[in-house]
Amino acid sequence: MNPQAAPAPAPGQPPAAGSLLAQLALVQVQLHGPVVHLRLARPAKRNALNDALVQQLHTAALNLPEDARALLISGEGDHFCAGLDLSELAERDTFGGILHSRGWHAAMDALQYCRVPVVAVLHGAVVGGGLELAASAHIRVAEDSTFYGLPEGQRGLFVGGGGSVRVPRLIGAARMTDMMLTGRVLDADEGQAVGLSQYRVPAGAGVAKGLELAQRIAGNAPLSNFAVVQALPRIADLPAADGLFVESLMAAIAQGDDAAKQRMRDFLSGKAGKVAKPGGAAT
Repeated sequence: MNPQAAPAPAPGQPPAAGSLLAQLALVQVQLHGPVVHLRLARPAKRNALNDALVQQLHTAALNLPEDARALLISGEGDHFCAGLDLSELAERDTFGGILHSRGWHAAMDALQYCRVPVVAVLHGAVVGGGLELAASAHIRVAEDSTFYGLPEGQRGLFVGGGGSVRVPRLIGAARMTDMMLTGRVLDADEGQAVGLSQYRVPAGAGVAKGLELAQRIAGNAPLSNFAVVQALPRIADLPAADGLFVESLMAAIAQGDDAAKQRMRDFLSGKAGKVAKPGGAAT
């Protein structure tokens, strides 16, 4: 491990025996209190996405424990996810191809619009469908080894897991066009610079950082977290006047929540910390 890397997090608990999460064969599941950690478990295939793994991610997103407050996704082995498993790519007619893509859309939508925020820890290959998966998360942490690619143009394919919608919103259509047409690969620093990750960490420090962020997120008011992941992307798609109206509705709903009222009382009474400049005192 890199000597600068943060220590690995303490092992989590397995899900309850008999639960749907405990039955997932291609995803390792650990529970760290209110944080559910899903680890893609096809390391021999660089965690390439076949239909079974996509379906299990979908199942996990829809069947989190009731007390879950954040979801962490990472990959076992040397890579986060190398994309579509081409060895299992079946020949399909046009209609079959549409249905297959829509199945991926359902899984990625279940993550983007999960009832809890999703943090993805990236390392090694984040390629094709792996980048589509990462783009469905709300927070992305990239280790030094991370590299991003969209090789569909060289494979005679087109993104089908939501990438044409989510990736341009992170990096712009022009950059995605470049990656798809030329096969350009971005390293971890380039990906950070263009917006593919929000956090950069040394090799081996990703899961610890991701878990730290997920636990911090889990400490927020659940309704506020829900509003951020559900309302914010939809507001961004609305005309300005409509977005502002929806914002007013969400603000009123959030501040009317009993948990929010108690947090505000705690702040006003000095029981909650103020926003501070990093490394400095609160002002």
